[in-house]
Amino acid sequence: MKSRYRRTAVLAILALFLAACIKSSRDGEAYIKPEASRKKAPGFSLKDADGATVNLGDYQGKVVLVNFWATWCGPCELEIPWFVEFEQKYKDRDFAVLGISMDDDGWKSVKPFIASHKINYRVMIGSELVSQQFGNIEALPTSFILDRQGRIAVSHVGLVDKRDYLHEIIKLMDSPTMDGQKPDIQKSASVGGDAARQLAVLARPGAR
Repeated sequence: MKSRYRRTAVLAILALFLAACIKSSRDGEAYIKPEASRKKAPGFSLKDADGATVNLGDYQGKVVLVNFWATWCGPCELEIPWFVEFEQKYKDRDFAVLGISMDDDGWKSVKPFIASHKINYRVMIGSELVSQQFGNIEALPTSFILDRQGRIAVSHVGLVDKRDYLHEIIKLMDSPTMDGQKPDIQKSASVGGDAARQLAVLARPGAR
């Protein structure tokens, strides 16, 4: 399994260099599926690093970024600090990151990696079954962003520009809640300002 993912990780690195010549989506809408075409994310129940059970269904009502990754995956390691930042900044707006490691040796590699990279979101060990449920994960990293109804609104294979993640997450967090209410306006304005400042910094030459 590992060799298969390694090949696709190398391709993802090559794609990163090509992506530098391609304009990033500025409004985040290019990757967000229309509501009518969004499908329910498959449920899973996995143990996190503390041994607690993580049920995806318990996150209904939140915007959730589900990231398939591995400790040996270079592009994955580049994305992880962004996800740590997103979790810290937006967890109070019903947003969460869930990491699913595809490392063959499981917690032996993953737990030290969590500690060294100061990962602040829940991480689980994946399986072939979970991979199949999400359409047979062939490349790492692969990420899905779920809307508040638990539907897959965004799918990304390979390394993606941080600005795109920000646009997509903010857009989905600003969508109506499960009871049809609009999100807290004051929080939205605050988070929107933070996102605008981050995007301005990321737009500078050489920034990522």
